[in-house]
Amino acid sequence: MQTLTVDVFLSVDGWAGSENSPGYFGYLGPELEEWITAESALPQTVVLGRRTYEALAALAEEARDASWRRLTELDKVVFSTTLETASWPNTRIRRDLLTEVTRLKKDGDLPLRTMGSLSVARQLLDAGLVERLRLMTFPLLVGRSGREPFFAGVSSADLEPVGHRALDDRVLLIEYRPTGGDIPRA
Repeated sequence: MQTLTVDVFLSVDGWAGSENSPGYFGYLGPELEEWITAESALPQTVVLGRRTYEALAALAEEARDASWRRLTELDKVVFSTTLETASWPNTRIRRDLLTEVTRLKKDGDLPLRTMGSLSVARQLLDAGLVERLRLMTFPLLVGRSGREPFFAGVSSADLEPVGHRALDDRVLLIEYRPTGGDIPRA
């Protein structure tokens, strides 16, 4: 059985991006870059939603770095009800997220990992298909300029912390394992 890891980059106030922030909220440093490179180097199947796929596949030539080239080499599954074809190498389109991810976890050869694709990540969490939830928390509050609150609409879930570290003395990476249990109640 393969594992599924959901990676989410967030501001402290829970936003996955903001109208005014550059990539990585402007906090890309050598340790974060090293972490991204190391994680991308691992064998994996990348699970993406349509919007993330379109943004990454259409990245301008000058923005295509070593991580983008590695992602091009990896097997990618894009979940969309509107895309008919995929132009990015090693990419296939599927319609039924939960059925296909369940199949890939059971029969696939590689661990699965999401990048971005927030609605996909939320659906996978709600379905109980995630073994690891990794939150990369950046040291800022984006406030009203925030777009896409990651946890909005997610079902309650009990999480067990399994690791943490600071990157570049400012970005906090915390890894959780969903326990499948209920949260404490009053």
